Amino acid sequence: MLVREIAGYLEATFEGDGERAIDGVASLEAAGSTQISFVGGRRAQRDAQASAAGCLVVRPDFDNSGGRTVIRRLDPRGSFARIIRLLLPLEEPPPGVHPTAVVGKDCTLGEGVSIGPCCVVGDRVTIGPGSRFHANVTVYSDVTIGARALIHAGAVIGADGFGFVFENGRYVKFPQVGTVAIGDDVEIGANSTIDRAALGITSVGDGAKLDNMVHIGHNCRVGRHVVIAAQTGMAGGTVIEDHAVIGGQVGMGDNVTVKAGAVVGSGAGILSSKVLKGDGEIYWGTPARPLKQYLESLASVSRIPALREEIAELKLKLAELEKKLK
Repeated sequence: MLVREIAGYLEATFEGDGERAIDGVASLEAAGSTQISFVGGRRAQRDAQASAAGCLVVRPDFDNSGGRTVIRRLDPRGSFARIIRLLLPLEEPPPGVHPTAVVGKDCTLGEGVSIGPCCVVGDRVTIGPGSRFHANVTVYSDVTIGARALIHAGAVIGADGFGFVFENGRYVKFPQVGTVAIGDDVEIGANSTIDRAALGITSVGDGAKLDNMVHIGHNCRVGRHVVIAAQTGMAGGTVIEDHAVIGGQVGMGDNVTVKAGAVVGSGAGILSSKVLKGDGEIYWGTPARPLKQYLESLASVSRIPALREEIAELKLKLAELEKKLK
């Protein structure tokens, strides 16, 4: 595809050789003369001049004094994603149920649903149109999944929540009789788990994106367009409001609330019943706290070795003074 054709597809302007043929995509470091790449942050802008890419997608303020072939866009990364889909369209599996899959009784499968190899779908499950299950997905009974869901291999939806009552010296299972409701355009990563509610509904809102190995406990509510990175786990009753961003390996106690638009950094730990404010507030650390407080704490910890040395010196001086006074 020619550079000018790609620019036209993006409704963008280009500079340089519009007749250059582009046949693939690659990173800045790996791209060759017939491939296209993008320039994101400041470091990438520095590396761009050394790249052999035939064309670069860049921001409007990119310095092109070197006369490279570029396409200018406000969001180079997002535009590059569109270019990938243009040049390397995904192979969509044919609609239908794979011969090795098992689908239970009284299920409703929307138009164009694709159920991959060795999937198991329980009784009374509803799956919206255009949804796609990769191999080995398991959906328990009485679960609702919206349209255009993309569920990756090994995900389990609707397993029992972790609920027990301690009686007579042992734990007794609290029946998990609720359900799970997944919205439209949700992506669920490989080996992720979403537990059914003890009572009521565990829900994941429209447009939410879950990375691999994410665990959502019973009665959790994940809002619309929430992004959750890998190995994050949340205990029962947690609420993640719309447009929140959760980093990888975040641990949440039960009944946590993350307000709309909050950002939780990777590795953070949120104590039970804690409420994190939203509107772009960034949290980090364990226990999770606003980023400024977290950085101040780190700075204080880094000063501890020097303080120990100062204290040791003061002890020596004090000991010398005490000797003189005797």
